[in-house]
Amino acid sequence: MTLKAVLFDFNGVIINDEQIHLQLIDEILIQENLQPQRVDERQTSLGRSDRACFTQLLSNRGRIVTEKYLTQLLHRKAEAYTLELEKIEKLPLYPGVEDLIYQVRSRNLKLGLVSGAIRKEIELVLHRAKLNEYFKIIVAGDDITASKPEPDGYLLAVKKLNEEYPELNLQPQECLAIEDTPAGIQAAKRSHMQVVGVANTYPFHMLQRCCNWTVDYLTDLELQRVQEVYSQKQSQPSVSE
Repeated sequence: MTLKAVLFDFNGVIINDEQIHLQLIDEILIQENLQPQRVDERQTSLGRSDRACFTQLLSNRGRIVTEKYLTQLLHRKAEAYTLELEKIEKLPLYPGVEDLIYQVRSRNLKLGLVSGAIRKEIELVLHRAKLNEYFKIIVAGDDITASKPEPDGYLLAVKKLNEEYPELNLQPQECLAIEDTPAGIQAAKRSHMQVVGVANTYPFHMLQRCCNWTVDYLTDLELQRVQEVYSQKQSQPSVSE
């Protein structure tokens, strides 16, 4: 088994904007004359798609809406997100993102992004950060109906990579996912991928229990060592460490 592709999560891995999202969700709930999120609901929201979050939050408050109306709420949030980012002169990207992307590309590994955020938000950030040219393969919340911790997003990313690079013959076991939340880690694991947990959102010790590798910061990730572990397993069945 060899490492062929690295799949990034977006919120909490590339950009430090989780608090912006939580704030905007609360604002929309208040606009809908509903109570903002409780502490436990905020924790549950982390790592899940906006569609899944709003569906659960509205249900918790006895509000049932149509898919059309839910989509309107998501567009309202995306517009508000755009306005919030316009107020920020320098995007809060996590240190080490650009260097890790360089490492991935220099080792001829494919890059992908798997997120529950809607495509408009992702592309806005990547364009402003001048990272859009590196992510040909993006699976956004618009592309799937199931949210992390379901594996659908990661499996779709593998399919898209194989469509883009037919000679790659990529298998999920040949991918490395970079995640920051239990929901995202579980989604990647269910896809039979190995996972790096970066302690941007949850403490190191919580991620260490469920990841193959855990780092405090992206700058701590030694991609060469990760590749060596994949190579050592070439003749062995894939197992979690």
